[in-house]
Amino acid sequence: MEYGTIEREIHVDASPEVVFEVVSRPEHLREWWPDDASLDPTPGSLGELVWTDHGTESAMTVPITVVQADPPRLFSFRWCYDAGMIAEPANSLLVTFELVPAGEGTVVRLSESGWRELGWEAAVLEAAYHDHVAGWARHFPRLGEYVARLVSAS
Repeated sequence: MEYGTIEREIHVDASPEVVFEVVSRPEHLREWWPDDASLDPTPGSLGELVWTDHGTESAMTVPITVVQADPPRLFSFRWCYDAGMIAEPANSLLVTFELVPAGEGTVVRLSESGWRELGWEAAVLEAAYHDHVAGWARHFPRLGEYVARLVSAS
């Protein structure tokens, strides 16, 4: 297997403006993806995403660097596994949310790339890639569910 790019796509019944907020603001990210987030959706800003193992209360914190923020069409960031580092092209993966108007809603295209550039040994690369494939399969549909709840509440 090549382990190049993970790609997902969903349609949500909300405007690109609403969806941009959901993929770029900590208060919305916490509702469908990480347990906690801190970031300013401005290119070059640093932040972090946190997942907590509720069984042990241990947490995994990953640093992020916002790469692009072009409301309401594109939001991207880099994230790396090494806490305390700044996510840069040589040590991180690039996550991009492309938002395309579609009728009354938005097509959300997610991609995560940069796997081969990390220089990991094959077994580590394969395990991490499959972990992220499973993670996006679990969390990305939750984005659509959260947007539906958000829109119906307004």
